[in-house]
Amino acid sequence: MKALFFIVTGRENPERFSLALTIASRSAENKRYDDLKVIFYGPGEEYLTQITGNDLEMFNKLIKLGCVDSACVNYAVGKNIKDQLTKLGVNLMPTGERLAHYVNSGYQVITF
Repeated sequence: MKALFFIVTGRENPERFSLALTIASRSAENKRYDDLKVIFYGPGEEYLTQITGNDLEMFNKLIKLGCVDSACVNYAVGKNIKDQLTKLGVNLMPTGERLAHYVNSGYQVITF
């Protein structure tokens, strides 16, 4: 099975955001899925620019493993966080297109 972690939760629920990063990174590390990708969207991508500690460690693990697909370019431009996200190593693309790509490719979407 192929899984897409769609992380929308942000600073309104930091614990949920942390749990999403943890389960995604541990699932990738332990090869629980045939393929695992992560898309950050809206508040999730905004909060990503503020993380530290264990959250940043889990995120960097996902980057290293090639699991982070993208964050929404339109949201990033609107919130003026484009440069911060690209410095973290996140590709910026239209989320609607990326989500459709993965759904049409048979990925199961897991939303946080």
